[in-house]
Amino acid sequence: MTTADHKPQIFAFLARYFGEHRLAEDEDMFATGFVNSLFVMQLVLFVEGEFDITVEDEDLEIRNFNTVRAVDALVTRKLAVGAADRRP
Repeated sequence: MTTADHKPQIFAFLARYFGEHRLAEDEDMFATGFVNSLFVMQLVLFVEGEFDITVEDEDLEIRNFNTVRAVDALVTRKLAVGAADRRP
């Protein structure tokens, strides 16, 4: 199985909210002060729409959304599960 890098799309989305701040892929977004509860919901909606996945209740943990690397890992896991579900 190959894994895709979803970080460019994630960084592009985040750039709209982080302005001039150059977020590192392992930087805790919540510690920057740029994030609020509305942003978190926008991030979840972006992830679902951009990658055509469903973020389940059990996925709504800070560890899945606090860094670009964590969001990328969540997307990769969800896409892998979706691909496995579609196999005959």
